[in-house]
Amino acid sequence: MSEQGARQPSPELTLTDVLDLRAYERVREDYRAKIIARKRDRRVALGPVMTLVFECFDTVRFQVQEMARAEKIISDEAIQVELDIYNRLLPSPRELSATVFIELTSDDALREWLPRLVGIERQLGLSIDGDVVGSVPEAEHEAALTRETVTPAVHYVRFAFSEAQVEAFAQAGEVALVAIHPAYEARTDLSRGVRRELLGDLLGTTKPLPMG
Repeated sequence: MSEQGARQPSPELTLTDVLDLRAYERVREDYRAKIIARKRDRRVALGPVMTLVFECFDTVRFQVQEMARAEKIISDEAIQVELDIYNRLLPSPRELSATVFIELTSDDALREWLPRLVGIERQLGLSIDGDVVGSVPEAEHEAALTRETVTPAVHYVRFAFSEAQVEAFAQAGEVALVAIHPAYEARTDLSRGVRRELLGDLLGTTKPLPMG
């Protein structure tokens, strides 16, 4: 799997993109429905215990708004702390960014799978007619990992594309999400809707949803 070039700066969320609590409460039900609809083509199951959610401006803004609502965060300074954390999930042009969920529902399953899946964050990929763009863990998340024998249940990864790979993604007959970990091999062909959403990220043309 190849890692293509240095990451370019992302268009970041700012304080002006975040509604205060009262304003958000007025639009929350409608906005939440829009986010759920958008995520249908951004959530991809991969094998029996793994799901990837491909992040964009809307998914990240929704997380910030929901965090502010849950924690009753009202000051600009505190909101900025959350923005500094969540902005790291935004993809740059020619890049996809995903949150990887290892979805285990019992202690026995956790004890079985998490030691087996060490290193999974570097063994995912997007296969474009057989050419695989490999995953790279988000740098600060990777630096925070302290246990070498057990993997976390959540990872943050990126897929950096060359210009030729973006063009191939747009035109390929077959694009699939793959895992090639020794303990976890899986493949999911991407639907037309997923490919359309992700191509917008790669081209930098994904438009934010209106909040109102």
